Formats: sequence, structure tokens, C-alpha cells
Amino acid sequence: MEFRLLGPVSAVAGDEAVPLGGAKPKALLATLLLEHGRVVSASRLVDILWADDPPDTARALIQTYVSTLRRTFAKHGAGDLITTAAPGYVIRIEPDMLDVEVFTGLLAQGRAAAAAGDHAGAAELLRRADALWQGPALSGLDAAELTVQASRLDELRTAAVEERIAAEIAAGLWGDLVAELTVLIGHRPTNERLRGQLMTVLYRLGRQAEALACYREGRDVLIAELGVEPGPELTALHHAILRGGTEQLAVAAQSPELAGPGTVHPVPAQLPPVPADFTGRAAELEALAQALLPAGGSPAVQVIAGPGGTGKSTLATAVAHRLAEHFPDGQLYAELRGMSDAPAEPGEVLARFLRALGVEQAQLPEGLGERADLYRSLLAQRRILVVLDDAASEQQVRPLLPGHAGNAVVITSRDRLAGLSGTTLTDLRVLEPDEALLLLRRLAGDERVDEDLDAARRIVEYCGNLPLALRIVSARLAGRRALPLKPLADRLADESRRLNHLSAGDVGVRSSIELSYRALDPDCRTTLRRMGWFGVPDFSPWVVSWLVESSPAEAEELVEQLVDAQLVEFVGVDRMGGLRYRLHDLIRLYARECAALEEPAQDLADAVARALRGWLGLIHRTAADSPPAEIRWRRPFSPHDVSEELTALVIADPWDWFEAEQSALASGVERALALGLYDLVCEFASARNASAFMGANRFAARTRVIEAALTAARRAGKPHDEAVILTELGQLRYDQDHYTEARRQFRAALSLFRELNDLPGQAAALAGLGIACREPGRFAEGVHFLDQAATLLHDARDDIGIGYSRRIAGSVRLELGDYDRALADLTESLAAYRRAGSRLGEGHTLRTLGLYHRARDEWAQAERRCAESAAIFHDLGDELMEAYAVRALAKARMRQGHHGEALPRLEWALSVSHTMGDRWGQGATLRVLGQLHLAEHRLDLAEACFDAAHDIWQSMDVPVWQARLELDRSRLLAARGDTGAAQTARARARSAFHDHGAREIRELDGDH
Repeated sequence: MEFRLLGPVSAVAGDEAVPLGGAKPKALLATLLLEHGRVVSASRLVDILWADDPPDTARALIQTYVSTLRRTFAKHGAGDLITTAAPGYVIRIEPDMLDVEVFTGLLAQGRAAAAAGDHAGAAELLRRADALWQGPALSGLDAAELTVQASRLDELRTAAVEERIAAEIAAGLWGDLVAELTVLIGHRPTNERLRGQLMTVLYRLGRQAEALACYREGRDVLIAELGVEPGPELTALHHAILRGGTEQLAVAAQSPELAGPGTVHPVPAQLPPVPADFTGRAAELEALAQALLPAGGSPAVQVIAGPGGTGKSTLATAVAHRLAEHFPDGQLYAELRGMSDAPAEPGEVLARFLRALGVEQAQLPEGLGERADLYRSLLAQRRILVVLDDAASEQQVRPLLPGHAGNAVVITSRDRLAGLSGTTLTDLRVLEPDEALLLLRRLAGDERVDEDLDAARRIVEYCGNLPLALRIVSARLAGRRALPLKPLADRLADESRRLNHLSAGDVGVRSSIELSYRALDPDCRTTLRRMGWFGVPDFSPWVVSWLVESSPAEAEELVEQLVDAQLVEFVGVDRMGGLRYRLHDLIRLYARECAALEEPAQDLADAVARALRGWLGLIHRTAADSPPAEIRWRRPFSPHDVSEELTALVIADPWDWFEAEQSALASGVERALALGLYDLVCEFASARNASAFMGANRFAARTRVIEAALTAARRAGKPHDEAVILTELGQLRYDQDHYTEARRQFRAALSLFRELNDLPGQAAALAGLGIACREPGRFAEGVHFLDQAATLLHDARDDIGIGYSRRIAGSVRLELGDYDRALADLTESLAAYRRAGSRLGEGHTLRTLGLYHRARDEWAQAERRCAESAAIFHDLGDELMEAYAVRALAKARMRQGHHGEALPRLEWALSVSHTMGDRWGQGATLRVLGQLHLAEHRLDLAEACFDAAHDIWQSMDVPVWQARLELDRSRLLAARGDTGAAQTARARARSAFHDHGAREIRELDGDH
């Protein structure tokens, strides 16, 4: 029998419900079950069932209830469960007969699993515990003592649910947690742990604004219902989310007070699947598994070395899956592309690992050493298995190695990596003959091998027992199911047809690939060669269509044939829903070798040029609907024709397209540089004038493109192109908040443009110098450069350039408090942009006009201009600039007393800036958030926002903005009654404003 108290009191025997009678017998049984194994006195049972008003027959009724229960239980073979023992009764059951005991046992196991770091296991155990519940404990019973017991059980269930959710968060099993937590908080709105968990999940899902709104709602509930502020744990979590990133959360997670909502360790599970036909290697697998188990004082590092095609990667993946449960904090995987001519950069691999460990893009350190330090710090308290596949050298691997025991690393490489200390080497050779034959069986099928076992053994021998060769041969067989094994064996027996002896080391890999290559039809061979020649890490079928001059549908069919031949790998679906593929490094090298031997060099160069022009054509089309907001000076290019279908797909969402193509674009440009296609390389560096390309382009990819273009311009001896690219490099450094370096590049470009007497180029460089002077507070110098630029652009009648230079000049004059000239500049900028049809430029200038009106206390006009700007950016899909406009709009609304609607807008803007890696925008938004909290007298929150803004801006050359923050702090100190400190802070701010000629100096002196 089984008894259930977690819900209505009931009992079952097998699948049959056991009748227990009315409420009184059920209350008696529940009392005995809760005390099972211990005697419950008759007098206590009377008190529980009837409290202060028992009938005269109470004891007789107790005896009757017990007798009835015994007879009922006897019908199911359990009549002796309840026995009489002075001074009352006792029930003796096995623990698994009572759902309360099963529940508490699962709860204890779940807690132990969580304490051991097995969060996924803990979550599963706690889910099983929760599944036992059928409703509120002991429901239907109203006895006072049992009500207390029911409340205790219900609280235990609540704790189990919270701990299960915490385990799921730690294991990365977020699934439907947002919906579940929302419902739970609806029932328990003052439960701070549940609210903290919801904030954590929302933040991890990239929904920072919603996480902040969740805190705000909780704070309001606590104040309204309990009259208290949130506790320190929830407040600390809010501050961590407000600051925007895992670095703060990681610090918070180390505090025992934040063991609830603040502790979030993503659990990466990056291992690729083990092929279903994995065969052999039993001895190596066992030895590797034993060596990699956590032990000793340093991480276990195993190197699997051997010739290409021996199955190093498969073995590494197999052992990693076997040991995954011993590394509960996750498994990291990286393909290092050691055999390619563009091996993976350790810094890029670390960036991907850090993101998988929970570090946001915006929080990634820039330097390789800093990334390695952060990586090792994060792994110090975790047990993680790292697989580094196809390493090129010791130098590539060293930054990727953990520094603490408990972690383990598997490295595969053609090199033994003898320079790595503390490693153990597994030198992998070809399969044993019986293992190779077993692999062929699994690949080609038992029936086919048994039909001609001799031919099968010959094929294994001719393939040199090499796994890659066997897989390629089997792929051919799979496509020709009617073909017996003997003809293929006979063909392989002829060395002249076998092509370079499949059994010979690296030549064996090449021979295997070549065997499959020669079995392709001419179009597939051309496709493979061109893809290898182009050499991008991954690609879509439409890129192939440009390389081979086919339709996208035809290209996809060709690629799928190569997938069937095991020469191309399908890697997934990109953000636009398109298929993406890649070539293995060895196959790509082989294909490139074939291309050089079999095709004219000009045909290959033309193929690469078509692909780059196709990309450029799409970039051009995405920008056509909205001219840029910056100066244009590049000559027009001739893009490759692009299908309307593809064009429509890209234009519908250019952000996703550019995001998906970042790596391929950069690699394509670098390949074009290697082939001497210098004009195309330089064109790509300037294509960032397209708004979507600039918005989606990550700094790392932009840097690769610009560096390639600068090299191309200098190799080609083209000073004009060099000047153009230096200007682009200056803009990149400005966008990265490196203002001194930006000015250096702009000056170098200006010098070249002056030598060439290129007036538009001079204007672009001067405008760049002007904007790079703004944030550092060099306002007078910036206006000087911008006025020079505007004069040149007026002479050239370049409306885009006039709009840009006058907008920036107007913004700088606004900072100086030169309001009349600022308005004149901005009015001229808006007219110029509208003449040129640049909606993007119009949006920028409208926002700056909003800032002008705000500085003049013209709130209605400020609100109108900022709203117009936000609407334009929203229509263009420029989310970052929309966030800037929304921030300006929110501040205008704040100044008019509309505080409530400003907060969610600002939190959304902060979330966007954080996602886009815009540190300046984060600082500016945090400052405005602090001003809002200060106006609402939420002084602690205001201080947290000001501190977070200070942490961002202190590493940047922005003295005027830091002074403005200091002025905000003085108002905060005054609100706290610290008059002396407030006056000191105000004096520091005033001094900085005076030094830089900022408009605030007149405002502080009462001169508007």
C-alpha cells in the first residue's frame, strides 16, 4: 500500500483507491502516518480530532476508526500496519510507502546533488519531488494541529520549488522558468528569493530591462504591503544587473548572502555528438578516461596526436562525453583550425568561451592576457572539461588552459605539442585491421560486407585502416546501394587508380579525399575547388552560387551532394533561417590545391571577386533606402548582380544578415588581400558607411577588415585608399572610445589627403578630428576642425557632408553654451540631410535639436524632437540610436515631472546599450537613471547608478561628463544632508567646467 498526504489524504493499493472514511478517520490516519514508528497516545488523538469539545464517546470512536482502518487494510494484505501500544497506537510502514517520506528523501538527495555541483541532477530530483504533490498538504482536514503540520509541509514544498528553480538556473535549464516564476510570484508577491530568481533568468535571457522592471515592481509591493525596502540580497542582485554583466554577478555569487537569486553559473554543453558508428579505440578510451578524472593539484591535460584522418577528434569527443558527468559545471569545445592558413586566434576562442561562461559581450576584456586571466578565474571554482580540437601549436593552446585542479583538457593536434609542460600524450595511429573492418560494417552495413567479406577486407587494407578514408569510401557506397564491394576493391587495388596510396600518413588523408573528389561530377568538383579557394570558415549556398555562377537553388543542390559525399559539413541554421555549411580544414586545403592545379588563376580570382561583389551589392542595397549620415568620398563600385529573392530577404532584416556573415565577411576580405584584389578589399573597409553594416559589425571583425584594407592600400601603393582607410580606422577607434588614437589616425589621413589635394577627403578627416575632440572636452579645438570641414563641403555642395559636419559642430557648440550658433548649425544640418534624403542623418540631427531645446528648458519642443528622432530610428531598425533618442526623450519627460513612464524607457535603453557593447551609452543612461532615482528620493538607487556610470567613464577620456556626474553627486550628498561634501563635489565639478569652457560654468554662476 501507499499513503498520500501531499494533497487530499488518501491510500492506494496497486491501482485501486482504498476507502478511508470521513474526515475524522482520515485525520487519525494522517496523525499516525506523520508520526509513523512512534506511539501516538489516545488522548492526543482526541485532542487533534475534537480540540476543546470532545464527545463523551471520543475514545470509543477512536477505537472504532482504528478497527475500521485495520479491516480495510486487511483486504489489501496490510491489516497489521496499525497496532495498539500503550498509551495509544502506532503505524509501522516502510518509508517508500508514504509520499511525505519519498518527498523528503528526494529533497535531501537534490540538496546533496546541488551541494556537490550536480545542478542538473539536483533539478531532476527536485522535479520528481514536486511531482508527488496533488494539492495543498492534508487538504480537506481542519484539525488545528494538522493545519500546522500542513503549513510546514507546504513551506517545505515552496522551498523545494525555489531550490529546484535555483538548480535549473545553475544548470542552464531555463526553459519555461519565466512563465513559472511569474505565476509563483503572482501567488507570493513578497517572496524575494523567487523574485530574484526571475530577475536572474530575465537577465540571462538578455531581457535586462524586464529584470530591472521586476525589481521595481517587487520593491513597490514590499513597501505597500510590508512597509519595508527589499533586503540586501535582492538589492545587491539589482545593483549587479544595473551595472550590466556577469563580472558583477560573479562577484555577488561568491557572497553567501546571495546564494539564492544572485548565484548563476551557466553550464555550457558544447560537445559535438559522437558519431553513432564510433568504433574501436577501447584501450585509448579507457586510458584517457582514467587520466582525465579530476585528481591532483593541477588540471589534467591530455594531448591526442597523430596523422590526419586517424580519428583524433572523434576519440576526443567520445572520451569527453563519457566523462561529462564528472564535470558538472560544463564542457567547452573549440575547433582551432590548426591545419588551415588562418588558425583560430586564442583571443577569439577565449571570447567565445567567456560568453559561454556567462560573460556578456560588452564585458569582454580586449587583451589576450586579460581574457586568459578572467577565463582562469571563472574556472577556478568550477569543474569543467575543455576540448581543443585541431591545435596548431603550443602558442595557440597555452592561453586556453585552465590553471586549477578539478578541470581537465583534451587537445587534438597533428603535432605532439612537446613544448607544453604537464601533459600526457596519446599517440594515435590507424585502426587495427579488425577495428577497421568493424567500422566498415557499421558504415556500409553488415549485409553488404557479409556478401563479400574478402572484398571488404581488401578495401580496409587499401584504405590503410584510416577512418577518414573508410568513411569517404563508405559514403560513395551509400550513394550506390546496388554496387557490390568487389568492383570498388578492384579499382582500389590498382595503385594508378587509387591515387597516392591511401595507407601513407598524411598522403593517406589526401588520397582519401581525392578518391571522393574524383567520384564527383564536374559541377561538384568545381564547387569544392572554388569553396576551398575562397576559404571562408562557413558559408551559405548563395555564396556558392556566386563562386560557381549558378542560381542559389542549384548551388544548394551542389552543396548537398558534397554533404552526402562527406566533403562538406552541415553546421546549422543561421539567424535568418538559412542553411550554413563548412569544409573541414584538410578538405579545404586539398580543394585549394586542386584549384591551383586545375583552374586558371584568373578564373579563380574572378570567382572570389564575384563573391565579394555580391556581398558588396547586398550592402549597397540595404543602404539605398536611407543614405548614410556621414561623409561619403569613395568612388562607386560595380557590385555583382544579386537575385531579388536574396535581396528582399536581406533588406527585410539586414541586422541579422550582417550578424550571421561577420566571420565570413572578414575572412573573405583577408582572402582577397592574399589574392591581390586590393580595390575590393579597400571597398569593403568603406562599406561600413551602410548603417546596418556599421550597426551589426563587431569591433573585432571591423578591425580585421580595416587592417586588411590598410595593408592592401599600402601594398598597391595607393595613398588615396590608404588615407580613406586611415579615416575609417579613426572612426573605429572613436567608436571604441579610444579618442586619442582616433585623433592620431584622423591626422594621418588628413596629411595624406592634403598631399593629394583631395578636398572631400580633407573634409572627412577634419570632421573626424572634430568629433574625436567632443567627448574629451576639447570643444574649441573641435569647432575649429568642424568649421574647416563645413567650408570645404559647402564648396563641394555635398549635402550629406554638410549635414554631418554642421550636426557635430552644433553639438559641440551646445556643449560650449553657444546656443545661437548651435541652433543655426543644427537647422542647416537638418535642411541638408532632408535635401539629400538621408533619414538616418535626419534622425541624428532631430535628436541633437532635442538636446538643444532641453538645455534651453524648452521641454515641449525637446520632447517633440526626441520623439521624432526615436520614430525614425525605429523605422530604420537602428536599435542603438533609437535607445539614444529614447534616453533623451525620457529625460525631457522627467524634467516635466513624468517620472513613472521614464523609468521603463531608460531601463530598455540601458539594456540595448549593454547588448550592443556601447560603453558610452551605458554610462550616459545610468547617469540619467540616477537622476530619476534622485528626483524620486530613492537615494541608494541613485548612488548605485552614479557609481556604475563612474566605473564606466573613469577609464575613458571624458572629463566634462565626469564633472557632470560629480555635480549629480553633489545634489545627492545635499539630499542626504551632507552639505560640506556636497559643496566640495560641486566645486570640483565647477573647476572642470571652467577648464573646458563647458556651458555649465555659466549655469552654475547664474548666467543663462
